[in-house]
Parts: sequence; C-alpha cells; structure tokens
Amino acid sequence: MNLTRREFLQAMAVASAAGFSMNAWAGEKGSWKPLSSEMYDIPKFGNVSFMHYTDCHAQLKPIYFREPNVNIGVGDMKGKPPVLVGNELLEWFGIKPGTPMAHAITHLDYVDAAEKYGRMGGFSHLSTLVKKLRADRPNSLMLDGGDTWHGSAVSLWDDGQDMVDAQKLLGVDIMVGHWEFTFGDDRVMEIVENDFKPNGIDFLAQNIEDRDWGDPVFEPYTIREMNGVPVAVIGQAFPYTSVANPSYMFPDWSFGIRDEHMQRMINECREKGAKVVAILSHNGMVTDMEMARNLEGVDVIMGGHTHDPIPGAVEIENAGGDITLVTNAGSNGKFLGLLDLDVGESGVRDYKFHMLPVFSNLLDADPEMEEHVKKVHEPYQDKLNEELAVTDGVLYRRGNFNGTFDEVILDALREKLDAEVALSPGFRWGVSVLPGQPITFEEVMSQTVTTYSEVQRNEMTGEQLKNTLEDVANSIFNQNPYHHRGGDMVRTGGIKYTIDPHESMGSRISDLEINGEPIDMDKNYVVAGWANVHEPLDSEPVWELVADYLREKGTVEVSKPYLPKLKNVEGDPGLEI
Repeated sequence: MNLTRREFLQAMAVASAAGFSMNAWAGEKGSWKPLSSEMYDIPKFGNVSFMHYTDCHAQLKPIYFREPNVNIGVGDMKGKPPVLVGNELLEWFGIKPGTPMAHAITHLDYVDAAEKYGRMGGFSHLSTLVKKLRADRPNSLMLDGGDTWHGSAVSLWDDGQDMVDAQKLLGVDIMVGHWEFTFGDDRVMEIVENDFKPNGIDFLAQNIEDRDWGDPVFEPYTIREMNGVPVAVIGQAFPYTSVANPSYMFPDWSFGIRDEHMQRMINECREKGAKVVAILSHNGMVTDMEMARNLEGVDVIMGGHTHDPIPGAVEIENAGGDITLVTNAGSNGKFLGLLDLDVGESGVRDYKFHMLPVFSNLLDADPEMEEHVKKVHEPYQDKLNEELAVTDGVLYRRGNFNGTFDEVILDALREKLDAEVALSPGFRWGVSVLPGQPITFEEVMSQTVTTYSEVQRNEMTGEQLKNTLEDVANSIFNQNPYHHRGGDMVRTGGIKYTIDPHESMGSRISDLEINGEPIDMDKNYVVAGWANVHEPLDSEPVWELVADYLREKGTVEVSKPYLPKLKNVEGDPGLEI
C-alpha cells in the first residue's frame, strides 16, 4: 500500500492519539514526539489578530538553524526570558523535552532532532500557514519585524528585490527595518515608494529623523480598522543602526530609541480613537521589555533583532500600571507569531498568543510562492549549489561566543591572510549544516553576506585588541537594557581571554593570550577581519576567501568551538555546556 505524505502524517497523528509507541518511527532514543499538523489548527479567538515574523534574513527556502546553548543574562535580566537556553527555557514555558517545539526553540539533541523533524521555514511553507490562519481571521494584520531583505546571496545580488516580491506575495501589511538600510538610503526609499506604497504596505519608523532638521524620514504609525476596531501600529527601527552598521550608507538619517517621542505617538494614536496600540519593534527583546516598563498606553510590543524564539507572551507592568505584552518570533522564518485579542469598547479584554514553528515537512508549499522562489534562484543555481567541502560535525553560529561555523571562518582568515589573530563579527544570522552534509557556496554566503563584507589585514596593538573586546562585551552584557546593541561577542581566532559578564566597561576582559603567550599591550599584532563599518574597502569579499579555503580542505573536521574562561556565571540558566 502506498501512502501520500499527508496520509502518512494523518496515520501517525491517529496512532499517537491512540497511545501507540512511535519509537520505531521517531528514532532509537524513544523520546521523540511525532510531528502533527494539528499544531496549526488554532481556534479563532477575539476580533483583532496579528501575525508576525521577523529576522528571516532572506531565507526563502527551508533551512536548518541551531539555537544557542550560551545566552548569558546580567543584572535584572538574569534567569528570565529571553536569556534562557535549553532545559531552562523549556521549564519556564512548560514545554516537554523531545517534542517538536522543544527542538524548534533549543539546541538540545540538535542533530538527531533535526534529522528526524527536517528543515524549518521557507516562504512557500510560511505562506501556506499564513493563508490557513487568515481564512479564519478576516482583516488580520501581517507584520514584518525587519531584517528581511538581507542575508542571502540572491538578496545581495538583486538588491533585495527577491524578498520584496516575496513580501508582497505573503501579504505583508506593515514593516520596520534594520539591515535593510545597508542597501543604502536611495534603495530603501525606492522600494518604499515603488513597491510598498502602491501595494498598501507601510514602512514605519517613529525613531528615524533627518540628521540636520529632525524631520521624520518615515511615517511613525498607521491606524487600520480591523473588524470595526481601530488598531494602531507604531514602528520602531533598530535604534543603533548608525553605530552597528556603516553610517555612510545613510548619511542623512539619525537613529535612536526616543521614548519621549514614542509616548507622544502613543498618545496621538489614542486621541485618534485607537482601541489597540501595538509597537512593531526591532529593538531586541531585552530592550523591548524595558521600553514596555517606561511607556504607558501600549498593549503589545512585537519585537525582533535578537532572534529570540520565545513561545509565550511576556507580561510587563507598564508605566501606567497596566500590562503590556512583549513577544518575539525567533528568526530565519522558523516561526510565525499569532496574537489574537478580544477587544471591547474600553480596550483589550483578553488575549491568546501562539508561536507556531514552521515545519516544512508538515506544510505544503504554496504554489505561487514556490514558483517565485524557484524563479529568483534559477539564474544563480550553479554557483549556489557548488559543494565546497563536507563537514564531519554540525556547523552553526548562534551563541554568545564562537560557534563551529565561526571557527571555519576564523581559520580561513588566519591561514589565507597569514595573520596571528582573526576577528569575525558576532552576527546572529547564518544557517546551520548537519554532519556529513556538503557545505555549499550558498551556505557560506548565508554566513557572510553583507553589502560590506570585504576582508582586511592590518596591525593592532594588544591594547587595541583588549579595547575591542571590551567594547563589544559592553554592548552585550550591559546591565542597562537600553545600552544593548544586539548581536553576540566578536569571534576570536588565535586569541584567548577570560570574561566576567557582570563586570563594568573596561573590567570584563582579562588574561589575554595570543598564540599561548600573554598579550603585550604595546606590541603590534597582525589581525585579519571583515565587515568594516567605518569606510568602504576595495578588497576580496570574505565569502570568496572562505570558499577557497573550503575547496582546499575538502573535509572540515569540527571540534568544540572556543569558549573563553567565564567568571561569575555559575548556575546561570542561559548557559548549558
């Protein structure tokens, strides 16, 4: 008897409901729970609905992406979402280990679970889920949290148009930005004027101003009517874009958090009759939670930037003594957040929130979106599909410190540029590769692609190297949430150090060594790196260097990635090593 995939999954769901053991199908460990499409059968609730995805980083096709096992919290943030990993994260939200959701949001048993549950995300499968949910939720709003046009080879080569067209097919209503701005201000405005406005898509940012005159660059908010309910959405772009990314790409724009202006926009929306006020944010979740405390009149902040897969809405008491919900929908198209609100004359009365993992094995590909994905990839297929090497272990990036894919990049930089030290940005994007799989050129691009990825080789003193580490650590482990710039610690090759995340600026980093010798603060060291934010470089892009390195190696032997010596982190629930 031959079963279709749909019939097979239905049979598995029936067998599971009847109590039959799934071990023979699910794997030798015996703890894996079967996938079931029933997870997407979400009963309609209330009269206002938001769907939200964020930080997809131009991943149109299904991917593997391993979540972190190191995500340390400091100050009041320690021990709370989003700085929880693994079993602690599952326990906080009451999720059973070995379930599909446990795999989606943690690093636990990653390789085994990934092989059993398959790839996640993909816009064709996301589109199917969006259409399914929208069928029961008329006039719902589809929110895009930004970092959408950037992150793949194709999006780089066609200036993000592949993603813009995918957004239109997906039915995006409202968007905010971050990496989008690194295509340059002219390109951003071209898309807003020629692609978004004619299709009724709002690109919002209350916190971007003209640098000279203080005028708003984008509309700060929009008010839409949803089933008779006036709903306001205010946009919050990444506030540190001009610090974390090259400001010469948008020289006339000024960024910031701008709480006072945000409060004025909230009040203005309420005065115009909004019964619901939502902020679509790219602050990062820790910053969103602090913003929720500082403002009043906000019902929900739906956020992104820090790639946190948080399966519940966090309730924050705001400045007005009411509750503001804060949510985050992960990254790479792995999840779709669904927030249903019951809204009456006096405002929000109740809510239900679901963060739905997008398992590509469970959701049929939407034909129209699938045709688009194939069309935009077709001109580049030969280059993208080149198999550069094979990995004998899982390659990943995400985590506060070095990941295994970072080690590949660092080794390539040191070897190809003949450097004593290599530094690589702690970006949180970049797909994972499972053991035994070929590393393709497309996957290397997903780890390294920006509009300023050129490599550089220069000299830095020991003191400059220490200051670099201190500066990045201060933006990650600062006890003030408004001083967080997102991302993870700069990745290091050839240099070792001790870090105390709970110390202050200038005192977190100690015991530095280069090639086994104590660092000399006055000595010059040859340092290789990439992604210079200060000025454009005329040199080789890092992906070409890494690709050449992998072609020469043939096989990547993966070992445990470098972890600095950690101080004062005993018992931290954001640490599982």
